[in-house]
Amino acid sequence: MSFVIEDVLVRNDPVGRVLPLLFDSPHSGAVYPADFQFCCPLPTLRHAEDTYVDELFAAAPEFGATLLCALFPRSYIDVNRAIDDIDPGLLDGSWPLPLRPTEKSALGMGLIRALCRPGLPLYDGKLPVWAVAERIDRYYRPYHFQVASVMDDHAARFGAVWHIDCHSMPSAAGGMSGGPLADFVIGDRDGTTCEPGFVALVADTLEVMGYSVALNNPYKGVELIARYANPARGRHSIQLEVNRRLYMNEQTLQKNAGFDRLQADLTALIRRIAVHVEARTLPKAAE
Repeated sequence: MSFVIEDVLVRNDPVGRVLPLLFDSPHSGAVYPADFQFCCPLPTLRHAEDTYVDELFAAAPEFGATLLCALFPRSYIDVNRAIDDIDPGLLDGSWPLPLRPTEKSALGMGLIRALCRPGLPLYDGKLPVWAVAERIDRYYRPYHFQVASVMDDHAARFGAVWHIDCHSMPSAAGGMSGGPLADFVIGDRDGTTCEPGFVALVADTLEVMGYSVALNNPYKGVELIARYANPARGRHSIQLEVNRRLYMNEQTLQKNAGFDRLQADLTALIRRIAVHVEARTLPKAAE
């Protein structure tokens, strides 16, 4: 069964059994709102999308997990940023509440992007304060409401919940180091958002499949795991980055010959995670 907010999100609920397991894909959306008046070329802007990540993890509900996917593009508003991570210089007036822009905003990649890519502005002027506020109310808040609701409900019912925040990454790190990246990067914000055993299970499963795995380098995870994780209370979150070269042409955004194999391997990973979660939580749920 699916719950849909048109052009905003789709939540695919578990098929059959229910496990306290949430996969979410916040950056795979490609429904561009009519009021998104960007000035850069659309083909260039689309490289910001985590193309096909929703498809790669589509089997999650078959194993008892919830799968939540944003339908709008991250370049319009990024739900993996704090709600106050806004560059005031992007606005045509004063924001009604205090702003706390981070280094992400300084790089043009805050809650509201300023750059399509380094050196290429996304807009040809400043944005109305009311328009940014509408983006937050229409897109950002509903997505976070769904993440919070699913995790709260599972934690209350089972005593614990596991959350995998799913992303894709370019094959090279660009400005961070310039070198090639691992096949997968697992982020747990330096061991603060998840039990170590779950991180090890994900890493070991992928490595047995023949993939290279890095931990917190160069991606540690941002708002969606920082906000909702609390391992001491049984709330475990990781960010999982998939290297795009494994499944797509990074220039044309077309699937390559590796897509089917990767999707099958990720389905096997989901199955392994579900077994782990079921073993950890069903005794608690029965108490």
